[in-house]
Amino acid sequence: MPASWIQQSGQFLLDLLLPPRCFHCEAAGSWLCDECFNQIQFIDTAVCHRCGTPIDATLKCQQCFIHPLQYIDGIRSAAYFDDNPIRSAIHQLKYRNHKAVAAVLAQFLADTVARHQLAADVIVPVPLHRSRQKARGYNQSYLLAKHLGDLLNLPVNTTTLERTRQTKSQMSLGVQERRQNVADAFAAHNNRLAGQRVFLIDDVCTTGATSDACAAALKAGNAATVWGLTLAKAL
Repeated sequence: MPASWIQQSGQFLLDLLLPPRCFHCEAAGSWLCDECFNQIQFIDTAVCHRCGTPIDATLKCQQCFIHPLQYIDGIRSAAYFDDNPIRSAIHQLKYRNHKAVAAVLAQFLADTVARHQLAADVIVPVPLHRSRQKARGYNQSYLLAKHLGDLLNLPVNTTTLERTRQTKSQMSLGVQERRQNVADAFAAHNNRLAGQRVFLIDDVCTTGATSDACAAALKAGNAATVWGLTLAKAL
């Protein structure tokens, strides 16, 4: 019996026992209802060439003039990290063990790739430190990367990039503090990505410090390009 048929049958039975509910309003029927989908503020306007912050017309935002990112080729985000369903989805995925949400959200990342006409050879999730992953039980960025890989028919690499030390939460830190917090926190342990174009996957981008630190490590391992893809941009 094909494994795919078994998986589909298992999912069908699970949906019968625990029908999907919208991760934002909890309406029954799907992981994201039409009403909540229509509330999502997708970023479909001009953005800063480097960090992906929505701007009017210039190529760079003010932050990138003052604190330019050094290693990442660019970051693109699907939507605004505001008080909308995207914020709820990320919370459910990261803190409520709601892994099924990742499949829905990965489609938003795929749409972002198409919108900006980006290309890559491989997908790399931003790694958690092993102690944090052990406590959480999984890496939400890997779940997003896995589903995105299925959508784009791209491999996912989890063996090259490692978070080598635990870092403080970035939430309460300023721009420079964020960069110092993640400086040298990542390392590429092999050259398997040498010459490869990389999509780097994370859930939220605020200043781009984490993505830039990861890109530094990946390019030290001779990756050709590194583009960050995140679900949300926090302003």
